Amino acid sequence: MNLPTEIGSDLLRGSTPALVLAVLQSGPAHGYAIAKLINETAGSPLHLKQGTLYPVLHGLERDGLVAGQWEHPDGERPRKVYVITEAGTADLARRTFEWTQFATSINTVLGVKLEPH
Repeated sequence: MNLPTEIGSDLLRGSTPALVLAVLQSGPAHGYAIAKLINETAGSPLHLKQGTLYPVLHGLERDGLVAGQWEHPDGERPRKVYVITEAGTADLARRTFEWTQFATSINTVLGVKLEPH
């Protein structure tokens, strides 16, 4: 059986806000760095594209879960750097709890047995 080499875009799209908030817990980052950190940390088959990322960042900023500030590095194009807010940290905790409950339920129905680390 041939298995997909990438996570479906619907699954990734729904999970992107939590992934962004999790990355920003480590410190401020601009969009390209956020995508790169998510992709490097998760590895294959997760490939977050910037076209998916920026609408999520704008929504998180609009909702007060992240704050963005423009930086103007010498000799480089201006870029917006994002930082997680207190509300974003609380929202990440909620999302993490919900994800854990959801994944456990799905794994149970699918018969997936996870090995302890």
